[in-house]
Amino acid sequence: MKPTTSTLPPHLPAPSPALSADDQEALTDLYIRGTPANTLRAYERDLLYITAWKTARFGTALDWPESAATALAFILDHARDLNDASKTDVARETAEALISQGLRKSLACPAPSTLDRRIASWLAFHRMKNLASPFDSPQVKQARAKARRAAARPPAPKSQHPITRDILEQLLATCRGSRRDCRDRAMLMLGWASGGRRRSEITGLMREDASCKEFDKTGLVWLSLLGTKTTGKGETPRLVLKGRAAQALVHWIEVGQIKDGPLFQPISKADRVLARRLSPDAITQIVKHRLKLAGLPEGFASAHGLRSGFLTQAALDGAPIQAAMRLSLHRSVAQAQKYYDDVDIVENPAADLLG
Repeated sequence: MKPTTSTLPPHLPAPSPALSADDQEALTDLYIRGTPANTLRAYERDLLYITAWKTARFGTALDWPESAATALAFILDHARDLNDASKTDVARETAEALISQGLRKSLACPAPSTLDRRIASWLAFHRMKNLASPFDSPQVKQARAKARRAAARPPAPKSQHPITRDILEQLLATCRGSRRDCRDRAMLMLGWASGGRRRSEITGLMREDASCKEFDKTGLVWLSLLGTKTTGKGETPRLVLKGRAAQALVHWIEVGQIKDGPLFQPISKADRVLARRLSPDAITQIVKHRLKLAGLPEGFASAHGLRSGFLTQAALDGAPIQAAMRLSLHRSVAQAQKYYDDVDIVENPAADLLG
């Protein structure tokens, strides 16, 4: 029996009369395997938000395809600060309903990137159902462009401070001799020295992804990432760990007796290794914990500080940006250049003209 439209979530391809049940199942499996796990989770969150917004705003469920009028209302509701709106304003009432459900933080105007992401998800849902998108109408497209321009703001850094080498050394100094300490030391070093890895990339590493065959001879450990935000599966070049970072990882593998499964695993209160994968949020908690132990404010940096810190340190040390990007795997030079610009402008002699 073929799946019906109602049995499949909108982020998976809609059933087609031209496909057999086996072909439909294969197509669905292809979309699941070909879509990053983080994207699937984002789709689910955005679908929950959009559905709740439509119910609170119009008292009805989502339509497929959705009307251009509904799409325009969605943009208008998210293009202004509703703190200044009348309490009987329908957009404010809708926002308050979403806040009460824990789906919206405040009445303030959401960041343009948040609106863009939710619209992109909505567009993707229409594509999966092979339907025309309401966001493609001229009026809606123009309103979206105006909303983006009206709410433009400087991008907020993902980490308040970069975790540069000196900060990393302070975090590593808190890692003493327990299994948890060994794991955290190896994780922090790998996350920083291999190019500033993202949380999902660190937790996604399996034991077989870290090759230690050359370690005794050359002191090198080779890392194979399945895929990253900027590279697809099978397209990610091997990365290398050298020196202290390679030593810390090999030590963790020996102490944790990691023979297979996830490379980094949870540690119990009794300091035993638990054979399961860490969640990406665990990296955030580990960084917060080490910051606190090092005497730094908890909000001093986030896990993304490992990535920004690697690039900032590369700029401070004068490493060519192309060399840093070969490890960070940034696809855009302009994106990586931002970290270099912050360093270069301080060293710019034109900044000292007044003395």
